[in-house]
Amino acid sequence: MLQATVMRRDQITNHQRIVIKVGSSSLMHPETGQPDFARIELLVRELANLQNWGKEVILVSSGAIMVGRQALGLESRPDTIAMKQACASIGQSRLMMLYQKLFSEYNQICSQILMTKHTIVRRTSRRNAKNTFEQLLKMRVIPIVNENDTISTHEIEFGDNDSLSAVVAALTNADLLIILSDIDGLYTDDPRKNPEAKFISHVEVIDETIMALGKGTSSDVGTGGMSTKINAASLASSFGCDTIIANASDFRIIHRLIAGEEEGTFFTNHPSKGMTLEQFLGDLSD
Repeated sequence: MLQATVMRRDQITNHQRIVIKVGSSSLMHPETGQPDFARIELLVRELANLQNWGKEVILVSSGAIMVGRQALGLESRPDTIAMKQACASIGQSRLMMLYQKLFSEYNQICSQILMTKHTIVRRTSRRNAKNTFEQLLKMRVIPIVNENDTISTHEIEFGDNDSLSAVVAALTNADLLIILSDIDGLYTDDPRKNPEAKFISHVEVIDETIMALGKGTSSDVGTGGMSTKINAASLASSFGCDTIIANASDFRIIHRLIAGEEEGTFFTNHPSKGMTLEQFLGDLSD
């Protein structure tokens, strides 16, 4: 098994189209909830360098509600849909302004794509979204994707950007999905509660045993725990996309992962003709 893992890791370097998901907690100072400009700039530099490497890069970034909340001077996270949507409306433009400024310093162009579940379940909008991604990537633009929180309701929301990143990976036929979190990857138990928990560096098949591990292992201060990350890896796998869940504490891990270094939990892809995006999004509502 170890030999197979090394071989698969070595092949990551050849992956061309890469989706990277970053959560709100990875972009903010934990003490204040304010944007961590040093970390965001490092993230931008890593992605710009991937572009210079010849890769195609898509960023799925949370943070709009948090940035909007800080702009309004709110001391706590909004607890009503209307206030969350108002914060998202304010924060999304400010977050994109920051990304555009930083990417321009590295002579890179980024764009914004906001999505809801309706974008995917409706055939015409799904085709339009796919065509938009393809054209942007063809022009060497870095799409920055987020859920359209300003109009999302429970019926049309993805609920977390782990799921959204997997949908984007599937929609764009990506080769690799990297989910950056506040945990090193998948463990046999929650390492914060059980010091005997063992790290799992490679998952060949996502079966019921692996899914059960996700339900018992927490991660992130955001909306997506380990279970959602495994679900995301499962969807990506079904569409022929490898997945890595890794720690976001140092964004330089991105180039190390692409170089095939042994960090994070690597999920081998297993294409399945039976999986559809509509089916996956339906499961999210169950």
